[in-house]
Amino acid sequence: MPHQFQHFLRWLQGGSLKLLLGMGGLLLVWGTLAPVGTLVWWFNQNAETLGLKRSSLQQAPSNPSADASSDSRPINCYIIFFPGVGDFSKNQLTPGEETFLDRLVQQHPNCVAVRDVFPYSVANKDLSAERFLTPLWQAAEEAKGWLDTADALIKVRNLWRFAISADDRYGPVYNRGIANTVIDRMDAAHPLSQRRGNALNLILIGTSGGVQVALGAAPYLDRWLQNPAITVISLGGTFNGENGFDAIDQMYHLRGQRDWVENLSYFFPSRWPWTVASPFNRAQQQGRFHVIKTGPHSHSGQTGYLGLARLKPQLRYVDLTFQTIHQLPIWQRPSHPFPGPGKANPG
Repeated sequence: MPHQFQHFLRWLQGGSLKLLLGMGGLLLVWGTLAPVGTLVWWFNQNAETLGLKRSSLQQAPSNPSADASSDSRPINCYIIFFPGVGDFSKNQLTPGEETFLDRLVQQHPNCVAVRDVFPYSVANKDLSAERFLTPLWQAAEEAKGWLDTADALIKVRNLWRFAISADDRYGPVYNRGIANTVIDRMDAAHPLSQRRGNALNLILIGTSGGVQVALGAAPYLDRWLQNPAITVISLGGTFNGENGFDAIDQMYHLRGQRDWVENLSYFFPSRWPWTVASPFNRAQQQGRFHVIKTGPHSHSGQTGYLGLARLKPQLRYVDLTFQTIHQLPIWQRPSHPFPGPGKANPG
């Protein structure tokens, strides 16, 4: 051990310490400036685009170019997918994610899937839209071989957006913008004005940090969509235990045996058992938060919740996740929306 420590000191003396300190300083500056984009976006909006005047489904945007073939189906269910922090753009779903959403829609034809929400941009813009840093993001995305670790830059960048969503100061602005995007993309998938019946079943499915953003958007979706039935499904997600729990009806947190990342959520005090008055603990007490052990899933990759590796010849990791979610009692709702036991709209 002493020999290894001496080797580590020599490594630091070789200039690596300066590199590490420089990277640490860069990350701190990066985090300090992260909210600027959100505030700039906010100042460039008006009451209509922010959804401040949106109080009913009739006032939601209408997209005449939405798929006309879907209009014949009695759609009353929207599945909105929030990808993890490794995502680069709103159109970057993995084959496993696509397979998972396709099967859900196939099994539940009253549902449509919203696949183009990028939870790490308040304006729903890909990282390639950040002109100054576009070469950096593209290089990190396309890196091969030993440079594969460069995609950690994308994850760090997106983690700062996760932090903004959970922040008491900037979160309300960021989460309102994400909720506005969700409604726009829902309307694009199937026009809200043509939705059949009165009940609206809203299922927010997220992985990793996408779960925090989904919860942050939930209170605004609850208000703007006239009290829909909102279910959040977390695939090993990370969340602070404050945002959204008073607006949702149910939350199901799927936990894999080999997923250690989801344990990081317990760094948030509101997730601790003795903070009994936190929104998270109230949801637990009211029976609205459920933990489901899924089996040998890891946090991400081919053995993750939506991975395509095989457990058995006829069973993939994504199949195991699909079976778990397909069996949840969330796919049929009453003919009229109803308030959950803890729902409370934001001001």
